[in-house]
Amino acid sequence: MADGGEARGLLHPFLLLLICEQPGHGYELIDRLACLGVRGVEPGHAYRVLRNLERDRLVVSTWVTSDAGPARRRYELTREGRADLESWMARLSRLREVLDACLVRWSKAGGPRPGSPNGRYGSYTVS
Repeated sequence: MADGGEARGLLHPFLLLLICEQPGHGYELIDRLACLGVRGVEPGHAYRVLRNLERDRLVVSTWVTSDAGPARRRYELTREGRADLESWMARLSRLREVLDACLVRWSKAGGPRPGSPNGRYGSYTVS
């Protein structure tokens, strides 16, 4: 997941987690997503997800003014958001188990180890 593309479909729980850790504004949350390994998120996409989270009452936003620039929306988790996040974490934990089982089977089938320099996959070579 070098570019985090697969993870962009999981912005909902990722943003809830980041907001749970520390409330923040949109661009700050996008920067924190990158630190989580989810890079290249379009701001418009992130803001649509944040609006949906707010519409569903999982987060609330308030305008915070600054001497250094324009006011920004600051997102905070609600009680409902915390419950939704807990549900997502249970689902992601189950998904991790499935992915781990898949990777073990791949390894047993002769797949390369992560970071393998030879580019071989099982009995055939990827070009």
